Amino acid sequence: MTGKTGALALDNQLCFALYSASHAFGRAYRRFLDPLGLTYPQYVVLLVLWEQDDLTVKEIGDRLFLDSGTLTPLLKRLEAAGHVRRARDRKDERQVRICLTETGRALREKAEAIPKNVGCVLGLSLDEARALTAQVAKLRGRLHDSAKS
Repeated sequence: MTGKTGALALDNQLCFALYSASHAFGRAYRRFLDPLGLTYPQYVVLLVLWEQDDLTVKEIGDRLFLDSGTLTPLLKRLEAAGHVRRARDRKDERQVRICLTETGRALREKAEAIPKNVGCVLGLSLDEARALTAQVAKLRGRLHDSAKS
């Protein structure tokens, strides 16, 4: 089968809809993050640390579904910008702990309006956004679980 109705039609692929939406989100966030000197991946790391400070690289990676090879360069850039401090865990030298600096904590206040601003771009009500977030999180969970088996 060919055209827009075939099984392999690009517009019929959920994976492509999510992939392209992810890129669109990146562009939407960029205009709010650029003034703060942050990339989207750095922003989500800070979101985790603003929820709970002083975490190991592994704990942050588990929360963000990222491995340490992806996370370490991000954390080094955040450290170079003065937002976090990396230090070996005193109890387990194999672990690296990440703590916010005063600059990193202060950045939270500047980032406070970002979710609302992006929400305006989306044109969704708060209830619609929450429902969509729950659906996508459920899908992510299923995909994550299926990758384990």
